[in-house]
Amino acid sequence: MAHEFVTSRDIPANGEHLDRSKVERVRLAAGGTAVILGLVSAYLLFFAPVGIRGSFAYSWLFAFFYFFTLAAGGCFWVLLHNVSNSGWGTSVRRVMENLGSVLPWLGLYALPLACPMVQTFLYEWMNTHREIAGHLGAGETVKEVLHHQDHLLYAKHWYLNIPFWYGRFAFFFVGLGLVIWWLRKLSTDQDTDPQPGTRRLLTARRHSTWPLVILAITITFAAFDWLLGLDYTWFSTMWGVYLFAGSALSSMAVIVLSVNWLRGLGYLQKVVSGEHYHIMGKLLLSFTVFWAYIAFSQYFLTWYANITEETKWFLIRNTEGWNVGSIALVFGHFVIPFVVLLQQWLKRRPLLIGVMCGYLLLMHALDLYLIVIPERGISLTAGADYMIARAYWGDILAFVTIGAGFLWFLLRAFGQHALYPHRDPRILESANVSN
Repeated sequence: MAHEFVTSRDIPANGEHLDRSKVERVRLAAGGTAVILGLVSAYLLFFAPVGIRGSFAYSWLFAFFYFFTLAAGGCFWVLLHNVSNSGWGTSVRRVMENLGSVLPWLGLYALPLACPMVQTFLYEWMNTHREIAGHLGAGETVKEVLHHQDHLLYAKHWYLNIPFWYGRFAFFFVGLGLVIWWLRKLSTDQDTDPQPGTRRLLTARRHSTWPLVILAITITFAAFDWLLGLDYTWFSTMWGVYLFAGSALSSMAVIVLSVNWLRGLGYLQKVVSGEHYHIMGKLLLSFTVFWAYIAFSQYFLTWYANITEETKWFLIRNTEGWNVGSIALVFGHFVIPFVVLLQQWLKRRPLLIGVMCGYLLLMHALDLYLIVIPERGISLTAGADYMIARAYWGDILAFVTIGAGFLWFLLRAFGQHALYPHRDPRILESANVSN
């Protein structure tokens, strides 16, 4: 992918803006799909027969968390770009910012998880708390009753209590949402500043350090609350970093695909070259290895300790056909992308690395599917309703519904501002990067 030397004459004075007419059909289709299927999903979550509601609650959680990790990963790459004072990433920083800006809007799709009608199928510990709260005697507290009924829930009461859970739920979207909104505004305001200078760059760099703590808390505790909470008796010290690794990897795949899409429409031709694809490919390779390392560490520590409360999670996923998916994850999520991404020439080819990115997103879906869906068969009541609950079409419906909404908000973000920070002092350095 040849790239000529870029000068200031090659950078439009007003930047490059997305022609909305080029994406209007896709955007309308995504919005219409999100609305129509959203109404269907609301029925399945709140008004359908019990078996269907229970099954679809797991489908919704799987689909929601998948797209949540993509947006959270976008926030991670923005913060990393700023704190590392990255020069190469200037050309694609706006893509990272637009991806991260979707996160606050995903709070709309998280609302069903905050409803007791949905929680009753997902979180057994909440059912226990609410049942105890409904039968408390004079002067009794939920914690005191748990001390006699369930010592494990009693020991975790400082964290697993419903008011604190709702507080964290709000923080995940408000905290990180405000961070990415402010950093994106700081970046886009530079596009129209007649004297851009370096003030905003230094401000973004200085104020992207402490938000890394917010990001770490958000990804880690969201993974605890929404996924690990499906079985409150299971333990894993690697859980937060495991989900972070998958989030960073899959979000970079979305960034690469977004750059490919924009270039296909005729944008970013001067500021993105094979060198950028090479760097993003190396980041994909790095996080492929990191994900595999964390996944193996989690499995190895569980196998070595051989504690019943820990091993049962893996035993469930190694029986009743789930073992096929677990084995596929080993080769599909690590071996294949590792071997392919080692090839330097491939990382410079937009089409080939784009195919690999699509494949990695598919593997990320398999990863989260194996985390969430096996719990469905264990938690839901056996019988006729359980047979209905095994209808996996609900998984596809939830994925398409939230995916359409995610796409609509992402396209909306792309159309709001210039497609790259054309007044950033480092744009020429980025456009002419060599590695």
